[in-house]
Amino acid sequence: MWNGLLGAPLASLEVGEHLYWELGNLKIHGQVFITSWIVMALLIGAALLGTRNAQRVPQGWQNFMEYVLDFVRTLTRNQLGEKEYRAWLPFVGTLFLFIFTCNWTGILVPWKLIELPAGELAASTNDINTTAALALLTSLAYFYAGFSRKGLLGYFKGYLYPSPIMLPFKIIEDFTKPLSLSFRLFGNILADELVVGVLVLLVPVLLPVPLMVLGLFLSGIQALIFATLASTYIAEALEDHEHEEEAEIA
Repeated sequence: MWNGLLGAPLASLEVGEHLYWELGNLKIHGQVFITSWIVMALLIGAALLGTRNAQRVPQGWQNFMEYVLDFVRTLTRNQLGEKEYRAWLPFVGTLFLFIFTCNWTGILVPWKLIELPAGELAASTNDINTTAALALLTSLAYFYAGFSRKGLLGYFKGYLYPSPIMLPFKIIEDFTKPLSLSFRLFGNILADELVVGVLVLLVPVLLPVPLMVLGLFLSGIQALIFATLASTYIAEALEDHEHEEEAEIA
Protein backbone atom coordinates (compact mmCIF):
# COMPACT_ATOMS: atom_id res chain seq x y z
CA MET A 1 0.00 0.00 0.00
CA TRP A 2 1.34 3.44 -0.93
CA ASN A 3 0.63 6.62 1.03
CA GLY A 4 1.88 9.84 -0.41
CA LEU A 5 2.21 13.51 0.51
CA LEU A 6 2.57 15.86 -2.42
CA GLY A 7 3.36 12.90 -4.66
CA ALA A 8 6.14 11.51 -2.43
CA PRO A 9 5.71 7.92 -1.21
CA LEU A 10 5.74 7.60 2.57
CA ALA A 11 5.50 3.83 2.96
CA SER A 12 5.16 0.65 1.00
CA LEU A 13 3.80 -2.52 2.59
CA GLU A 14 2.92 -5.83 0.98
CA VAL A 15 2.27 -9.08 2.82
CA GLY A 16 3.30 -12.13 0.79
CA GLU A 17 3.68 -12.41 -2.97
CA HIS A 18 0.64 -11.83 -5.14
CA LEU A 19 -0.42 -12.13 -8.77
CA TYR A 20 -1.67 -8.79 -10.06
CA TRP A 21 -3.49 -7.92 -13.26
CA GLU A 22 -3.07 -4.36 -14.38
CA LEU A 23 -6.04 -2.57 -15.93
CA GLY A 24 -4.80 0.91 -16.69
CA ASN A 25 -3.78 2.39 -13.34
CA LEU A 26 -5.83 -0.23 -11.47
CA LYS A 27 -4.20 -3.32 -9.96
CA ILE A 28 -6.48 -6.36 -9.63
CA HIS A 29 -5.63 -9.18 -7.23
CA GLY A 30 -5.64 -12.03 -9.75
CA GLN A 31 -5.44 -14.90 -7.25
CA VAL A 32 -8.67 -13.89 -5.54
CA PHE A 33 -10.46 -13.39 -8.85
CA ILE A 34 -9.45 -16.81 -10.17
CA THR A 35 -10.65 -18.75 -7.14
CA SER A 36 -13.78 -16.60 -6.77
CA TRP A 37 -14.74 -17.20 -10.41
CA ILE A 38 -14.22 -20.94 -9.96
CA VAL A 39 -16.49 -20.93 -6.89
CA MET A 40 -19.13 -18.90 -8.73
CA ALA A 41 -18.96 -21.33 -11.66
CA LEU A 42 -19.45 -24.26 -9.26
CA LEU A 43 -22.49 -22.62 -7.67
CA ILE A 44 -24.05 -21.69 -11.00
CA GLY A 45 -23.41 -25.20 -12.34
CA ALA A 46 -24.97 -26.77 -9.24
CA ALA A 47 -28.05 -24.54 -9.59
CA LEU A 48 -28.43 -25.38 -13.29
CA LEU A 49 -28.10 -29.11 -12.61
CA GLY A 50 -30.66 -28.91 -9.82
CA THR A 51 -33.24 -27.10 -11.95
CA ARG A 52 -32.55 -28.57 -15.41
CA ASN A 53 -35.17 -31.30 -15.20
CA ALA A 54 -37.18 -30.43 -12.11
CA GLN A 55 -39.59 -33.12 -10.91
CA ARG A 56 -42.61 -32.83 -8.66
CA VAL A 57 -41.04 -35.48 -6.42
CA PRO A 58 -37.38 -34.39 -6.17
CA GLN A 59 -34.67 -36.99 -6.63
CA GLY A 60 -30.90 -37.03 -6.78
CA TRP A 61 -29.25 -33.66 -7.19
CA GLN A 62 -32.56 -31.79 -7.20
CA ASN A 63 -33.34 -33.30 -3.82
CA PHE A 64 -29.97 -32.15 -2.46
CA MET A 65 -30.44 -28.62 -3.81
CA GLU A 66 -33.90 -28.39 -2.27
CA TYR A 67 -32.43 -29.49 1.06
CA VAL A 68 -29.86 -26.69 0.79
CA LEU A 69 -32.62 -24.20 -0.03
CA ASP A 70 -34.68 -25.35 2.95
CA PHE A 71 -31.66 -24.97 5.22
CA VAL A 72 -30.96 -21.40 4.04
CA ARG A 73 -34.67 -20.53 4.21
CA THR A 74 -34.88 -21.75 7.81
CA LEU A 75 -31.74 -19.81 8.74
CA THR A 76 -33.10 -16.58 7.28
CA ARG A 77 -36.60 -17.06 8.68
CA ASN A 78 -35.30 -17.65 12.19
CA GLN A 79 -33.49 -14.31 12.19
CA LEU A 80 -35.83 -12.09 10.17
CA GLY A 81 -39.24 -13.57 10.90
CA GLU A 82 -41.98 -14.90 8.65
CA LYS A 83 -42.96 -11.51 7.19
CA GLU A 84 -39.50 -10.23 6.28
CA TYR A 85 -37.34 -13.20 5.34
CA ARG A 86 -38.49 -13.70 1.73
CA ALA A 87 -37.11 -10.38 0.53
CA TRP A 88 -33.70 -11.10 2.05
CA LEU A 89 -33.44 -14.82 1.35
CA PRO A 90 -31.47 -14.39 -1.94
CA PHE A 91 -28.91 -12.11 -0.30
CA VAL A 92 -28.35 -14.16 2.86
CA GLY A 93 -28.42 -17.42 0.88
CA THR A 94 -25.83 -16.14 -1.59
CA LEU A 95 -23.54 -15.03 1.24
CA PHE A 96 -23.78 -18.40 2.97
CA LEU A 97 -23.28 -20.52 -0.16
CA PHE A 98 -20.41 -18.42 -1.50
CA ILE A 99 -18.51 -18.39 1.80
CA PHE A 100 -19.23 -22.08 2.46
CA THR A 101 -18.00 -23.14 -1.00
CA CYS A 102 -14.92 -20.90 -0.80
CA ASN A 103 -14.00 -22.34 2.58
CA TRP A 104 -14.46 -25.96 1.52
CA THR A 105 -12.58 -25.58 -1.76
CA GLY A 106 -9.73 -24.03 0.22
CA ILE A 107 -9.39 -27.33 2.11
CA LEU A 108 -10.39 -29.92 -0.49
CA VAL A 109 -8.81 -28.46 -3.64
CA PRO A 110 -4.98 -28.61 -3.85
CA TRP A 111 -4.66 -25.02 -5.06
CA LYS A 112 -0.94 -24.88 -4.29
CA LEU A 113 -0.19 -27.49 -6.97
CA ILE A 114 -1.25 -24.97 -9.62
CA GLU A 115 1.75 -22.82 -10.49
CA LEU A 116 1.32 -19.12 -11.11
CA PRO A 117 3.80 -16.50 -12.37
CA ALA A 118 3.63 -15.00 -8.87
CA GLY A 119 2.03 -16.02 -5.59
CA GLU A 120 -0.17 -19.07 -5.14
CA LEU A 121 -3.87 -19.91 -5.22
CA ALA A 122 -5.90 -20.35 -2.03
CA ALA A 123 -9.45 -19.93 -0.82
CA SER A 124 -10.57 -16.40 -1.60
CA THR A 125 -11.95 -16.07 1.93
CA ASN A 126 -8.42 -16.25 3.36
CA ASP A 127 -7.78 -12.87 1.74
CA ILE A 128 -8.82 -9.78 3.71
CA ASN A 129 -9.98 -8.05 0.50
CA THR A 130 -12.69 -10.67 -0.02
CA THR A 131 -13.92 -10.76 3.57
CA ALA A 132 -13.91 -6.95 3.77
CA ALA A 133 -15.94 -6.74 0.56
CA LEU A 134 -18.50 -9.24 1.89
CA ALA A 135 -18.71 -7.31 5.18
CA LEU A 136 -19.21 -4.00 3.34
CA LEU A 137 -21.98 -5.56 1.24
CA THR A 138 -23.63 -6.65 4.49
CA SER A 139 -23.33 -3.09 5.84
CA LEU A 140 -24.92 -1.68 2.69
CA ALA A 141 -27.69 -4.26 3.04
CA TYR A 142 -28.66 -3.38 6.60
CA PHE A 143 -28.38 0.38 5.97
CA TYR A 144 -30.61 -0.07 2.92
CA ALA A 145 -33.07 -2.14 4.98
CA GLY A 146 -33.23 0.55 7.65
CA PHE A 147 -33.49 3.48 5.25
CA SER A 148 -36.15 1.83 3.07
CA ARG A 149 -38.27 0.92 6.11
CA LYS A 150 -37.91 4.04 8.27
CA GLY A 151 -36.47 6.72 6.02
CA LEU A 152 -33.14 8.46 6.62
CA LEU A 153 -34.33 10.49 9.60
CA GLY A 154 -36.27 7.63 11.13
CA TYR A 155 -33.31 5.27 10.94
CA PHE A 156 -30.87 7.63 12.62
CA LYS A 157 -33.53 8.54 15.17
CA GLY A 158 -33.17 4.93 16.35
CA TYR A 159 -29.65 5.84 17.52
CA LEU A 160 -31.34 7.72 20.37
CA TYR A 161 -33.36 4.68 21.52
CA PRO A 162 -33.90 3.99 24.39
CA SER A 163 -31.87 7.01 25.55
CA PRO A 164 -29.81 9.77 23.86
CA ILE A 165 -26.86 8.50 25.88
CA MET A 166 -26.74 5.56 23.47
CA LEU A 167 -25.94 7.77 20.44
CA PRO A 168 -22.12 7.36 20.37
CA PHE A 169 -22.37 3.66 21.16
CA LYS A 170 -24.90 3.03 18.38
CA ILE A 171 -22.72 4.91 15.88
CA ILE A 172 -19.62 2.93 16.88
CA GLU A 173 -21.61 -0.33 16.74
CA ASP A 174 -22.90 0.29 13.22
CA PHE A 175 -19.52 1.19 11.80
CA THR A 176 -17.55 -1.54 13.56
CA LYS A 177 -19.82 -4.39 12.43
CA PRO A 178 -18.01 -4.69 9.06
CA LEU A 179 -14.65 -4.87 10.83
CA SER A 180 -15.73 -7.67 13.14
CA LEU A 181 -17.34 -9.62 10.28
CA SER A 182 -14.36 -9.34 7.96
CA PHE A 183 -11.60 -10.03 10.49
CA ARG A 184 -13.44 -12.94 12.12
CA LEU A 185 -13.87 -14.78 8.81
CA PHE A 186 -10.43 -13.88 7.48
CA GLY A 187 -8.60 -14.84 10.68
CA ASN A 188 -10.30 -18.19 11.12
CA ILE A 189 -9.90 -19.34 7.52
CA LEU A 190 -6.29 -18.17 7.25
CA ALA A 191 -5.34 -19.80 10.56
CA ASP A 192 -6.97 -23.08 9.56
CA GLU A 193 -5.15 -23.23 6.22
CA LEU A 194 -1.82 -22.37 7.85
CA VAL A 195 -2.16 -25.07 10.50
CA VAL A 196 -3.10 -27.75 7.96
CA GLY A 197 -0.33 -26.64 5.60
CA VAL A 198 2.35 -26.80 8.29
CA LEU A 199 1.20 -30.22 9.51
CA VAL A 200 1.16 -31.59 5.96
CA LEU A 201 4.82 -30.61 5.65
CA LEU A 202 5.76 -32.06 9.04
CA VAL A 203 3.63 -35.24 9.07
CA PRO A 204 2.41 -35.77 5.50
CA VAL A 205 0.66 -39.12 6.00
CA LEU A 206 -1.78 -39.49 8.90
CA LEU A 207 -2.12 -36.44 11.16
CA PRO A 208 -3.45 -33.90 8.61
CA VAL A 209 -6.49 -36.03 7.71
CA PRO A 210 -8.51 -35.60 10.94
CA LEU A 211 -7.47 -31.95 11.04
CA MET A 212 -8.77 -31.49 7.51
CA VAL A 213 -12.08 -33.04 8.56
CA LEU A 214 -12.18 -30.68 11.54
CA GLY A 215 -11.31 -27.83 9.18
CA LEU A 216 -14.26 -28.68 6.93
CA PHE A 217 -16.57 -28.58 9.95
CA LEU A 218 -15.18 -25.29 11.25
CA SER A 219 -15.27 -23.74 7.76
CA GLY A 220 -18.95 -24.57 7.49
CA ILE A 221 -19.52 -23.06 10.93
CA GLN A 222 -17.79 -19.83 9.85
CA ALA A 223 -20.09 -19.54 6.83
CA LEU A 224 -23.10 -20.14 9.09
CA ILE A 225 -21.91 -17.51 11.60
CA PHE A 226 -21.38 -14.90 8.88
CA ALA A 227 -24.80 -15.49 7.31
CA THR A 228 -26.52 -15.54 10.73
CA LEU A 229 -24.89 -12.28 11.80
CA ALA A 230 -25.73 -10.65 8.46
CA SER A 231 -29.41 -11.57 8.78
CA THR A 232 -29.40 -10.50 12.45
CA TYR A 233 -28.02 -7.07 11.55
CA ILE A 234 -30.67 -6.67 8.83
CA ALA A 235 -33.37 -7.67 11.33
CA GLU A 236 -32.09 -5.05 13.79
CA ALA A 237 -32.20 -2.39 11.07
CA LEU A 238 -35.83 -3.30 10.33
CA GLU A 239 -36.97 -3.07 13.96
CA ASP A 240 -39.51 -0.34 14.58
CA HIS A 241 -38.79 1.15 17.99
CA GLU A 242 -41.68 3.62 17.77
CA HIS A 243 -44.21 0.79 17.62
CA GLU A 244 -42.45 -0.89 20.51
CA GLU A 245 -42.79 2.28 22.60
CA GLU A 246 -46.49 2.58 21.72
CA ALA A 247 -47.05 -1.06 22.70
CA GLU A 248 -45.27 -0.52 26.03
CA ILE A 249 -47.40 2.57 26.78
CA ALA A 250 -50.61 0.73 25.87
